[in-house]
Amino acid sequence: MKHLATIITCISLLVNSSCDKETSDPKETENPSVEIPTMDISILTAANSWVYNNPEKTDHVITDNGIKNWQQTATKIRTYFRVEKTGEIHLGIKAKVLSGSSKIKATFNGESKEITINSTDLSTIFIGTFNVEQVGYHFLELQGISTSSGKFAEVPKVLIGGQATHGSNYFVKDDVYWGRRGPSVHLSYEKPTAASDIVWFYNEMTIPEGKDPIGSYFMASGFGEGYFGIQVNSATERRVLFSVWSAFSTDDPNQIPADYKVTKIAAGNGVTVQDFGNEGSGLQSFKTFNWKAGNTYKFLLKAIPSENNSTDYTAYFYAPETDKWELISSLRRPKTSTYLKRPHSFLENFIPSMGDVTRKVEYTNQWVFDTTNTWHPINKATFTADATARKDARLDYAGGAENGHFFLENCGFFSERTLIDSQHQIELNNTSPQIDFDTLPIQ
Repeated sequence: MKHLATIITCISLLVNSSCDKETSDPKETENPSVEIPTMDISILTAANSWVYNNPEKTDHVITDNGIKNWQQTATKIRTYFRVEKTGEIHLGIKAKVLSGSSKIKATFNGESKEITINSTDLSTIFIGTFNVEQVGYHFLELQGISTSSGKFAEVPKVLIGGQATHGSNYFVKDDVYWGRRGPSVHLSYEKPTAASDIVWFYNEMTIPEGKDPIGSYFMASGFGEGYFGIQVNSATERRVLFSVWSAFSTDDPNQIPADYKVTKIAAGNGVTVQDFGNEGSGLQSFKTFNWKAGNTYKFLLKAIPSENNSTDYTAYFYAPETDKWELISSLRRPKTSTYLKRPHSFLENFIPSMGDVTRKVEYTNQWVFDTTNTWHPINKATFTADATARKDARLDYAGGAENGHFFLENCGFFSERTLIDSQHQIELNNTSPQIDFDTLPIQ
C-alpha cells in the first residue's frame, strides 16, 4: 500500500518534454522519401508503457528515459493513450538503434505493420494509418522480430495524429511515478442521520476472482486517523493490514516526538507491529494471511476516547477459513480524543509496474454501532478519486453501487468511468451484524 512504496522523483526532462508538439523534419526521419503525415502529439513511453503481462520485465525495459534494454522477441511493449474521437489515426515513434538494424512489428487494434529501424540518431518513424472505431483507451504494441545487434531499439516517444486525435487526448504527462501507479479510488460512506457518536464500524469485502493482482491494497474500513484492509504483497505473500497515523505531521517516523508516538496496547497471534513512514507516519500492524479472491471477509473496527487525550483503535478480522473473529491489534493515538469519524473504503495499486492491470473490490453490509448501543445500516456513499484521476492523467477508474453492493475498480486502461464526486445508494439492510462484543479479545 501507499507507505510501502518509495516515492520516485520525476525527472524534469520528462515533465518538460511530455507535452511538446512534434514536427516531422525530413532530415530526422528514417526514410526521407516517405511523406510523413502529421503526428504532433507526443506520448512518453517512460510514463505510459508496460511490458505486457510481465512486471519484472517492465522494470527492466521501461526506464526513466523510455524503452531501453529491449532484447527478447517475446517482449510485447504496450503504450496506452485515450482518444475521444473516432476516425483515422496516424501512429509513429521516435526511435534509434545502437548499431546495425532492427525489424519491429507494430500492432494497433489487431492490425499489424512491420517497420525497420537502422538509424543510430533519434528519428521519426511513421508506422502507419489505422482506424479508431470507439472512443476510449487504446494501445500501440511493439514486438521485436529481428536485430543485427543485441538490442532492438530505444524508443522514448510514441507519436499520434489524425482525425481521432482532434478531440481531447489523455495520457500521463507528468508525475510519472503516480501516473504509473494509476488512480486511487475511494468511497466515503454517509453517516446515518439517526446515529450518534460511532464506536464500531462493520464492513464486508469480496475481491472478485482474477481481480487481485500483486500490488493491490483493498481497504475496507478507513477512518479519520488510519485504515484497515488486505493487500497482495507478492506472488507468495498476502497480508491483513491495520495502521494508525501519528498526530505529528511527518513522513519520517524517527522525527515523531515521544509524546506523539502511536503505541501498541495489544496484538493478535502472528501480528507484526512496527513504525511506518513515507506518506505520513505512525504505527502499522499486519498479519500474513493467504486470503483468497472470491471469499468474503469481515472487518470490525472500534475507536473510543481514552486516557490523557488519546484514542484507542482496535481492529478485528473474520475469515471464513478460520470461522472466528481474530484480533489484529489495538493501538493508542496520543493528542487525539475522538470516536470513529469519516468511515470510508479505498482501492489502490502500490507497484508502478502493475499499473496496467485491473483490480476490483466489492463492499457489502456496512453498519455502524453508536454510543447508544444501537446498530445503524449504511446505504449511501460518495465516489471520489485522487489527484492522478482529477488531473485527467489516468481515466481508468470506477466505483459506486452495482448489483446491490458498493464497488471500486481501477487501473488496466478500461474505458468506462464513474463521475468523480458522484453519490450512490443501495437498498437498506435491516439485518444487523450478530456480534457478541464481550467475547472479542481484549474487550
